[in-house]
Amino acid sequence: MKFPKPHTLQQIAQLINCEFVGNENFEVLGMNEIHVVEPGDIVFVDHPKYYDKALNSAATIILINKEVDCPEGKALLISDDPFRDFNKLTNHFKPFVPSSSAISDTAKIGKNTIIQPNCFIGNNVTIGDNCVIHSNVSIYDDTIIGNNVTIHAGCVLGASAFYYKNRPEGFDQLKSGGRVIIKDNVDIGAMCSIDRGVTGDTTIGEGSKLDNQIQVGHDTVIGKKCLIASQTGIAGCCIIEDEVTLWGQVGTTSGITIGKKANVLGQTGVTKSIAGGKSYFGTPIEESREKLKDLAYVKKIPEILKQLKEK
Repeated sequence: MKFPKPHTLQQIAQLINCEFVGNENFEVLGMNEIHVVEPGDIVFVDHPKYYDKALNSAATIILINKEVDCPEGKALLISDDPFRDFNKLTNHFKPFVPSSSAISDTAKIGKNTIIQPNCFIGNNVTIGDNCVIHSNVSIYDDTIIGNNVTIHAGCVLGASAFYYKNRPEGFDQLKSGGRVIIKDNVDIGAMCSIDRGVTGDTTIGEGSKLDNQIQVGHDTVIGKKCLIASQTGIAGCCIIEDEVTLWGQVGTTSGITIGKKANVLGQTGVTKSIAGGKSYFGTPIEESREKLKDLAYVKKIPEILKQLKEK
């Protein structure tokens, strides 16, 4: 998430009332999670296990809960609670803005696009040409939809990320300031939920087709010409490369990559990154040929036991 204009390190420190290490005029351009940070971004870290990863990331401003040696060319924001202060920055730069109408005055809707009754179109939404948005679809703020897109009834685009910190008093949500981006020629079936990015974008690539009742987690990127069948659940921060097929009731863990043209059979649990161009099945996931061989061997166990007893 980039700020509307550059800020200085001192200005950011004043917003969250914290100390800083570095030149007070050090330029700050935005804030992002560690997997999408760029120079000029703030990244937060609140556990010693991840200090080195954050300090050595592309981010040049590290919001951290301990004063450590600052890498050359970078700056630190020293906070007693980086999670809380990252949320403060999200609230400041991307505050929730209530809507007063079903279709926001700031929404941009292209030529020959049809919006069916009872839809909600939020602030700063862009919808391209020749789209059909069926009834009872909710499209949250800042979502971008390309041309020739069909979204069926009951979908929600842009809900908050499922991202929480466990505190003694309960779970504290990391605020979502990112977007959903739907590329051209995408079809989205009924009752799908596509969460916005925390600071980046959740993206559905050109020509991909989603069946009914699919969940896509925050900051996940789905490539071109993917087919995703009903009741699939894709966790946050996944990369699904082009022309992948996910059959019904597939589930993934977060942060994994599914390679180009992979074929994942129904009810598979994708617990790790997998290479493209192969077929997979089962939980834990394996190449489908090997998994099906194993299941065939298991079926032979009673016969083998019977033969052993007869001996």
